Amino acid sequence: MAERRVWAMSRVRQPVAAAILALAGLASSADAQPANVPKLTELSLDELANLEVISVSRRAESLADAPAAILILTAEDIRRSGATSLAEALRLAPNLQVARSDATQYAISARGFNNIIANKLLIMVDGRTIYTPLFSGVFWDQQDVLLEDVERIEIISGPGATLWGANAVNGVINIITRSARDTLGALVSVGGGNEDQNASLRYGRAFSRSGHVRVYGKAAHVDNTAENTLPDSRRWLQGGFRADWGNERADVTLQGDAYTGRSPDRGRIAGYELGRVALSGGNLLGRFTRRLSERSGFQFQAYFDHYKREERILFQPDANLFDVEFQHDVRLSRHRLVWGTGYRHGSDDVQDGILVGFRPTQRSLNWENVFAQDEIQITNTVAVSAGVKLERNDYTGWEYLPSTRLAWKASSGQLLWGAVSRAVRAPARLDRDVISPFGTVLGGPNFESEVADVFELGYRGRPTGVLTTSVTAFLHQWDKLRSGTTVPVLLENRIEGPVYGVEAWTTWQVIGPWRLSGGATAFRKRLRLEPGSTDPVGTNNPQLANDPGYQWLLRSSLNFWSAHTLDTMVRHVGKLPNPSVPAYTSVDARYGWRARPNLELSVKVEGLFDRSHPEFGRNELERRALLQARWSR
Repeated sequence: MAERRVWAMSRVRQPVAAAILALAGLASSADAQPANVPKLTELSLDELANLEVISVSRRAESLADAPAAILILTAEDIRRSGATSLAEALRLAPNLQVARSDATQYAISARGFNNIIANKLLIMVDGRTIYTPLFSGVFWDQQDVLLEDVERIEIISGPGATLWGANAVNGVINIITRSARDTLGALVSVGGGNEDQNASLRYGRAFSRSGHVRVYGKAAHVDNTAENTLPDSRRWLQGGFRADWGNERADVTLQGDAYTGRSPDRGRIAGYELGRVALSGGNLLGRFTRRLSERSGFQFQAYFDHYKREERILFQPDANLFDVEFQHDVRLSRHRLVWGTGYRHGSDDVQDGILVGFRPTQRSLNWENVFAQDEIQITNTVAVSAGVKLERNDYTGWEYLPSTRLAWKASSGQLLWGAVSRAVRAPARLDRDVISPFGTVLGGPNFESEVADVFELGYRGRPTGVLTTSVTAFLHQWDKLRSGTTVPVLLENRIEGPVYGVEAWTTWQVIGPWRLSGGATAFRKRLRLEPGSTDPVGTNNPQLANDPGYQWLLRSSLNFWSAHTLDTMVRHVGKLPNPSVPAYTSVDARYGWRARPNLELSVKVEGLFDRSHPEFGRNELERRALLQARWSR
């Protein structure tokens, strides 16, 4: 293993050093700092509290007024973390469970039920849902963005089904990228270390008096994990564009991405040719926003998403997804009403793998929805919002998704809120159409939606001028969770019970240049089989039970002298029960130096005091060192 690390470092040392020297040369010719270079200082606590968010009510509102368990990762948070992928950036959120299972695959969830095919968390990129109808989850090894273009990531733990639809049960993640008008000029970033190498570039410019466009490309190589059963390294190429134009009354956005990636050949097992994992895909999104008056406006959005995946062990989908949506919001006296409707069509052709197949292999699915939510300002300090979404799918027909939220602004900067919601995880092809070798597992022809009645009580505020805090207690009362029968296993809905817990996070401005932030989550499941179930595994199913009972993290951000930063993060995750993974504590540290106004050099070490540890499964994640350089003009 030591020889492999030495070889990896020698392979990247020379090209990375050459790239950094080249960037330094470019920087020396630039006299002025470009407008789009991030500052060393972070947002103040006042600015953080007044950040605009859209994920709670589908309209812009202050974070301080949003009645939900919502956390914001800013562009500065992401930059100072040294993250090189979207999944790694999400580790900064204390209300998420993020566990890496191999070189490129992750298990990500909120409030439990974590798995690499976790299906109760809704993820969007600029309003485009990135889940697959195959299992209602995300292929994290084929979803990424250029992190330098991310404006913020809004993370809600708890249901958002009334506005965002089925599968927004345990949380909503909304990745929001910057407008093209905010990314003018050139940016080049290169990095390398003992585990991965990456490079990206972006260029933006104006193309009319009110129009701007940017294009980008990125490449990455991730090495194999230790103790891996099969080679899991990956090469990745991705590119895309975004164009924005408009005026004070109307805006148009057009954006798209394309990607391809592959692993090495994985050889043969028991006479089966495993081949490589090969990924490819692309998307195109258009959005038109019109302000009709100071009190009213609408938005129309449509996107197309295609992906293809070759993975002979599991399954090999070739899938398309088309989505169109209309939304209108209006303010009338004490009322703020938002309503809309949408339609989605998906089609796929799934070739059998060694372990999993689908019958039929080809299927088309349709979803329609209509939603409305009204926020009523009862008094100057009390507001209530009530809404419902009606969503139809081809498997279970119409589902109703209501929610009611009450917010009390007890004083300036202090918000108490409560919510009662109903959310569902609608059936996917994995529930209805799956088939395993020799017919030992079959999809349930009558599989229903998994249902959660959710109760939340929360506080967010500033107890002092240097401290912000958010605390939420929650109870998810689950019904009709996925279960099975005795062999042959027929999927059905015969597990129920509560999941309850608490989550909290805080930010403390210790002194001007030093900030501490952190958070923790703890929860318990009390799931049980319904009477009459013959499920031989029951609630010990890893898809239901493989969660840590608690986790916490602490981040320190320090600015010193005029151009130096030091960021550290300590994460502790409790043990996983099934399959068993020991508890671990990981310490990451990043030092950054603004060598020139438009050049930043940094070095990051993950697992500073731990040579290696598993996070999800048996693959060992080794200590990772990464040297990065970022230049912009």
